[in-house]
Amino acid sequence: MVTLIKIGNSQGVRIPKAIIEQAQLNEKELEFKVLDEGLLIKPSRKPRQGWQKQFEKFKVEKEDELDQEWLDASLVDDEDWEW
Repeated sequence: MVTLIKIGNSQGVRIPKAIIEQAQLNEKELEFKVLDEGLLIKPSRKPRQGWQKQFEKFKVEKEDELDQEWLDASLVDDEDWEW
């Protein structure tokens, strides 16, 4: 249990080191979200953070399944379109 403490004109809480380590919050910018049940504190994430790693992982795992034909296709097609 922790209580609010006065910090200048604001109030705050001291988060025990064990909780910071368990939640992996050490030296990270934090984001606060007010919920009906209370306050959620979580590390802030940059948009698209981790996408490149996920794309590379998918490519390695699914390389045999990928349809390379459309990936290698020319962007300009000289054939006439028929409707």
